[in-house]
Amino acid sequence: MKPIIAPSMLSADFCNLAKDINLVNQSQADWFHLDIMDGMFVPNISYGLPVVKAIRTMAEKPLDVHLMIMDPGRYVSDFKKAGADLLTVHYEAVTHLHRVVWQIKSEDMLAGVALNPHTPVMLLDDIIQDLDMVLIMSVNPGFGGQKFIPNSLKKIDELADMIVRRNSNALIEVDGGVDDETAPLLVEAGADVLVSGNHIFKSADPAATIEALKAEYEEEEEVDDNDID
Repeated sequence: MKPIIAPSMLSADFCNLAKDINLVNQSQADWFHLDIMDGMFVPNISYGLPVVKAIRTMAEKPLDVHLMIMDPGRYVSDFKKAGADLLTVHYEAVTHLHRVVWQIKSEDMLAGVALNPHTPVMLLDDIIQDLDMVLIMSVNPGFGGQKFIPNSLKKIDELADMIVRRNSNALIEVDGGVDDETAPLLVEAGADVLVSGNHIFKSADPAATIEALKAEYEEEEEVDDNDID
């Protein structure tokens, strides 16, 4: 099964954003990944609702919006109106997680929960059946271009087991240090969705880079099948 590829627009060219939106539209990417940072939950400020609305006017694929902000429940309706299809909040930023998850669902969006590198997967055991997606941060959130944290593979494996055990349909998304070396390892561990920013937009041919990420695991499966035969 090919992974869902979600280019992170945080790494796009903001002096020519329309060009990179069209690039993603015409590529084999599946989603747009939009990182919203408030300078409080993470030590950086990215962009907000006006940019999400602008991207929505051109995007031909779903908007996967990742809120790295404090008290995200205040803005659920606003991001729905801005065009979000999937809204992810951080476990560490929400006091009443179940309430916010169902607030997102009541707005007819898919609901995701993100975990920072230090946050154990086991904390989602009581809510995993309610989630459409879990985002494993494989770097510390706030900045692009960071080095992949290897322990993330163990967390993905644990999460995949939990999803099966709890009979959940949640997808596993991974964000941070995703490139042609880590992508096959992530999918093998159980990842369904790969978020990649610098690796895609800083490459010489972003569309080809997206295609390579999309095909990486499929090629590995073909080699394994030949070995079995």
